[in-house]
Amino acid sequence: MRDHLPNALKFLLVPMALLGLPFLGFLLSGKPLDPLWEIPPTTSTVIHASFSWPIFGIFSTIILGLVVALLILLFKGGKAHTTSKPLSPILRFPWWGWVSFGSLLLFWVLAWTRFPWFSDFQGLTFTPLWISFIFLLNALTYQRSGRCLILDHPRFFLSLLLWSALFWWYFEYLNRFVQNWRYVGLEPMTATFYVVHSTLAFSTVLPAVLSVCDLLYTFSIFTKCRYLNPLHISQPKKFSWILGSIGSSSLVGLAVWPNYLFPMLWIGPLFILLTFQILWSQSRVMSALNAGHWQVLTIPPCAGLFCGFFWELWNIYSAAQWEYAIPFVDRFHLFAMPILGYAGYLTFGLECVVAVDLLTNGRHRFAFMG
Repeated sequence: MRDHLPNALKFLLVPMALLGLPFLGFLLSGKPLDPLWEIPPTTSTVIHASFSWPIFGIFSTIILGLVVALLILLFKGGKAHTTSKPLSPILRFPWWGWVSFGSLLLFWVLAWTRFPWFSDFQGLTFTPLWISFIFLLNALTYQRSGRCLILDHPRFFLSLLLWSALFWWYFEYLNRFVQNWRYVGLEPMTATFYVVHSTLAFSTVLPAVLSVCDLLYTFSIFTKCRYLNPLHISQPKKFSWILGSIGSSSLVGLAVWPNYLFPMLWIGPLFILLTFQILWSQSRVMSALNAGHWQVLTIPPCAGLFCGFFWELWNIYSAAQWEYAIPFVDRFHLFAMPILGYAGYLTFGLECVVAVDLLTNGRHRFAFMG
């Protein structure tokens, strides 16, 4: 594929692949198409497999290996390059940080309690709670480094709200094929209310993850060293086709074998996005790895897991919430999420960064990419 294709064509190819491959799998599965167009989705077409100790053990081993690899990158980096970007002196916590902290506590209380006078708005606390959290994260980053996403890149931050809504709507689309989660607590919902309410909530996802990335970058554990062994892929185009083949086949297979390929919901899109970026020589992630900046593989996964913890925490006692149905491993829950399900947040964090990098055509350079 030529790397000087017009941007308009590039942005047409990406959604065609991301949207078309799962739909192709759905056609191959022979299932009725009507449930795909339901707004809000209510029809259940997937019979989820019951818990299995052998499969739980296999997934646990794989996830443990990924966690160990992440910890090695965090704690065993090369010591020959110990320079890190100096931070500004610790500043006073900004006034708007205190406001956001108070707002977060307020909406947390409102989300978890059932005041009669607030009953009409009980299911609408997610968005203001997360907006408060995002501003608090930026305030902490500002205190530690003298910079933050909201103050230094306000236009980029505002654009993230739109990209974020589109980004998470895509995962809602993928969930139509595997049906691993569903929303409850706002019934009955009209189509218009569902779309508007969900879009506002989804707009907070990317700003939250990237704000955590910025905050984590202020801690020395993520920046104290540049690792000794840069990742050099001798044949990047061939490597991209391997990623693309795995990602494409997994997205097609989601609808055909949802009980077995459901983890690929969090991996397949990442592989597709990286494939296009590598083919077009526009992958800032790969460029960072080629330069030995392995923090690009430590910060986003940790940010995804950090946000995932609070997504699940604030979900558990909210009036409007999501519930899970995960094949084979639906046991040992932390809040509503099965414990192994948190592994999805590791790849999701990286997915957020890669998606924003592609959507903005690399115009915003993340600090943690080196």
